[in-house]
This record gives sequence, C-alpha cells and structure tokens, in this order.
Amino acid sequence: MSLTRREALVLGAGALLTTACGGSRSASAGDTGSTLASTWFDPGGTGTLAPGPGEGLIARTELGPARASDGVIATLAHVTDAHVLDASSPARVPFLDRLGPPFESTFRPHETLTAQVLAGAARAIRTLRPDAVIQGGDLIDNDQRNELAWAVAALRGGMVRPDHYFGVELASDPDPFYYRPDLDAPQHPGLLSRAARSFFSMGAGAPVYPVLGDHDILVAGELAPTAETRALAVGGEALWELPPGLSLPPGTSLTAGGSPDGPPLPGLVQGFLARALAGPKVHVPANPSRREMDAAEAIGILRAGAGSSLDYAVDVERDLRLIVLDLARRAGGSGGLVRPDQPGWLASQLRESGGRWVILVSHQPLASSEGGESLLTLLDSDPSVIAVLSGHTHRNLIEPRAHYWLISTASLIDYPQQARALRVLRTAGGGVAIQTWMLDHAFPGDLGTISRQLAYLDAQGGRPKGMAGGRPDRNVTLYRAAV
Repeated sequence: MSLTRREALVLGAGALLTTACGGSRSASAGDTGSTLASTWFDPGGTGTLAPGPGEGLIARTELGPARASDGVIATLAHVTDAHVLDASSPARVPFLDRLGPPFESTFRPHETLTAQVLAGAARAIRTLRPDAVIQGGDLIDNDQRNELAWAVAALRGGMVRPDHYFGVELASDPDPFYYRPDLDAPQHPGLLSRAARSFFSMGAGAPVYPVLGDHDILVAGELAPTAETRALAVGGEALWELPPGLSLPPGTSLTAGGSPDGPPLPGLVQGFLARALAGPKVHVPANPSRREMDAAEAIGILRAGAGSSLDYAVDVERDLRLIVLDLARRAGGSGGLVRPDQPGWLASQLRESGGRWVILVSHQPLASSEGGESLLTLLDSDPSVIAVLSGHTHRNLIEPRAHYWLISTASLIDYPQQARALRVLRTAGGGVAIQTWMLDHAFPGDLGTISRQLAYLDAQGGRPKGMAGGRPDRNVTLYRAAV
C-alpha cells in the first residue's frame, strides 16, 4: 500500500477493533439504516467511526415554499454504484492504483465485502417498505457473470456464493502496497475467509428497476470486452504487479475534461492493459464463471425482455411515472452518451405521462453526458418533471434546476456507502415535495461495519473527497410549487 493509504488505515486501528467487533448503533437504527435516527461520525478525529445522533429533515425551498403534506404519492429507494466485484479476478488491474489519479479506484482495502454491503443495503431498504427500488447502475464492477449473479441475489433475494479468495490481500503476498487484513493495521484475522462464505439475502422486498452503468457492460467500466480480456478473466494468470516501466504520461491531462476526479480518458486504460499483459503475472485458480458478458446478456439479466437497450418507463403508482435512460457507451468509455433516438423517445414518454409526476433516472448525470443538455432542455419545458436521479459520481449532491431537482446519490463502494430513501408527497395548493434521507447498509454481524470503517480510512476514497456531500445534500425536504 502507498504510505498515505497505510497511514490512514493505521490511524485509530486499536479503537477500530472494539467498534467492529462489538460497537453498533441502537437496534432500531441498526436494522433500518436510517440516518434520521442515527449517523456514523468520527468523534475524536482518530479515524474511528462511532454511532451518533441522527440528522433530521431540513427544508429546501428554492423551487417553492414549504407547504403542508396532503398525502403520500410513493416511497422509493435509490441504491447505486454497488460495484459488487470478484476481488480474485485475474482481469482486475489493482496495480494501477499505485499510479494515483485517475486510477485510485482499482484497489480498495474493503473490496472483498461488496456483496455483503449490497445485501446490507437491501436489508435497510426492506424496512422502508418502498413501492419501488431504483438500482442506479454500476451494480457490478468488471462485467463478469459471477459478479452479476452475486449482486442480483443480494439485492433481490437469494443465496450469495462468493468464490474462495485468492488475490493481492493474502498474507502470503509480500507486496506491502496492498492492505492484507491478517497482517496490516487495522488487523482482521480471518476476514478473507469470512468474506468468501455463502450467505442468504432477504432482498429489498420490492420491485427493482435497474439502470445500466458503464461497469455493468465494460471491463473496469472503460473497455468493451476483447478476446484478450475474456481469456484473462477465466484463465489462470493474474496481473498483480506494476509492469516495469509502466508510468503515467508526463505533462498531459489524464481525465475527461481535465478534472482530477474525472474518469480516465478513453483509451488510457486500454493502453495500460495492453502493456501490462506483456508483464509479470501470478498463477491463480482459473474459473469459467468469471466470463465477461456482452451488453445484451447483462441487460437481459437485469430486466427480462428489455432488448438491446435499457430505456424504459414504468408507472410506479397511479400518480408517478419513472423514466429510465441508458447512457452507457457500448464501444468503451465511462462517460454518458445520449444516442440519436433518445431525445425523441424521451419526448414521447413525457407526452404519455398522462398528468403523472415524472422522475427521470440515468446512471451518469445528464449535465456531464455527451448530448445530455438536449435532454435537460426537454425536461425544462415539462412541468410534470419533479426530479432527475443519477449516480456515477459516488457523491451525494442535490441542486435545483428549472422546476425540478437534480439528485445524485453516493455509492455503496466508497464512503459513506449509503443508499437514498425518497418519499414523494402531495402538498397543499397543488404542489409536490420530496422527503429524502440517507440509508446506511445494515448487514448482520460485523462485516458491514468493517467495510464501512475501511472505506472511511481509505485515503483515496470518499471521505477525503467529501462524497457524503454537505448537509443540504442528504436529509432534506425538497419543495416544489405548482407550475
């Protein structure tokens, strides 16, 4: 591990053992995950999380005055960017993490626990008793069939059977770059074998409406599968080490738009992978269940009968329509892409809403997607639209636009590892309001707690980047006047 990441993990390690093994929130908050009842915080600034008071709803009135509720239209949950991953997969490229931005997401110290975190989120959502669950994309990490099997079972209910772990976190791996829970602080002896045990998930207990993300159909969320990557995924040779001479190009922007937090430029990962394939490899057990999927196969598993695209609309309740947009690039690249047919299709769905309120969902935010402004212009002109949900950025963020709210939800893979509850309300005078609050995952036992703590300590993760968002991005009531 890099020095900064190791220092962050060591910070508060002694106190962490007490928290992870015995510390928990109150029984009511622990089961529901509701941050209205309880939150996690770092009371001493030592890097150790502890239960704290909840965050109540605060009013946001940029789009209309606060009004009394006149009844519930629907209750929803938005869970996104779970990145359920096969941490032993030979097709993963953890060594790129050494290079820093924009590759810091290729290894995480808690990456063996992604299925448990998703099941814990489903458990918390189940207590909400929502009318619908929106699965916001990047359900899996590396376009692998076994990852999708685990994720679907964790979210919808069923047995989750992770593979035996054989990867860079083993105590036998002499490379100190990676976190090895049997050796490195904070120590969790036996964690890798516990993470590989099968478990049963009750699921979210409501209809799940999927959104397609880049990681669901692309290798590392960037590359369309090739003969080389397919062979690597199911084969017995893994890439653990940084190939000699592999370094970032000097003096060039490495991310889309030049943002330090942005995704790698198209082709950058592909170029690195091609060079890495010629470098040193580690022998690992081969596994045919790791095969990489075509987009059509992944879409068919996520939503039966969907065809080649995951654009669809569904009326969740009598007065609420959900419109889902598929912005994933089939040829590669993590950024959103509006296809030529989508503006017309969206316009027809808005016309057919029949007086219902409309919530639109995409994985990538429309504002940062190629062609997204054309869709936002359509939404600006339709008063039935009340919210646009997205993921992809791993960040909680709520902003007003025209007569609707742009709502981004944090990921399950990076801290704060949260989902979002949304309750749509009629208000006096013909308006509408959305109560929204964050949900912590609630996996039974201590594995979920360990994952949250490791995510918090990850120096390249969501805590140092502020992905929990500000107070107005979390537990709020969003008012909108009649238009």
